[in-house]
Amino acid sequence: MSATPARTVKGKQPRERRARREREEPEFDERVIDINRTAKVLKGGRRFGFRALVVVGDNKGKVGVAIGKANEVPEAIRKAIERAKRQMVKVPIIEHTIPHEVSTRHAASKVTLRPAVPGTGVIAGTGARDVLEAAGIRDILSKRHGSNNILNVTVGTYMALKGLKDPAEEAKRRGKPVSEMMPFWSPMLMMISSIR
Repeated sequence: MSATPARTVKGKQPRERRARREREEPEFDERVIDINRTAKVLKGGRRFGFRALVVVGDNKGKVGVAIGKANEVPEAIRKAIERAKRQMVKVPIIEHTIPHEVSTRHAASKVTLRPAVPGTGVIAGTGARDVLEAAGIRDILSKRHGSNNILNVTVGTYMALKGLKDPAEEAKRRGKPVSEMMPFWSPMLMMISSIR
């Protein structure tokens, strides 16, 4: 009696290959913050569309925010993710926080971000929290003034992160040592002060 070869079902992959693909970590942290339904009134009735607000980050200091619009939700999300990846910016991070306080205004929302000591956590609302966590910031204080519209707060937080300056570049521009540009709790600054 001869053994029959194992048959594979068409379209199915062997278990090992499937398991390996599932184990792969995604390259970016993609978060859908908000999905809105929009309506356009036409002669024959209303035509509905969707707007998706998405944040994409690598949790290592790069983050992007974008809006995607389409007639279907998945298409709107896909467009937003593609745009956010193209608009990613590098955020200077020192010990899981930002190097200095920054404040920006977007539409009717004003967003203020302040550096925090290690162990504080992310103190922020929904839109701002997603942007900060996707950027890889773990300790920060934030405050929103004015409008609490999630789109304005999210874009305002992104613009605030874009406005941050790197301490090394700023020290070079001002002609000062880097230690003067660092937050007072920074381990690098503590090491320098203990040597003195």
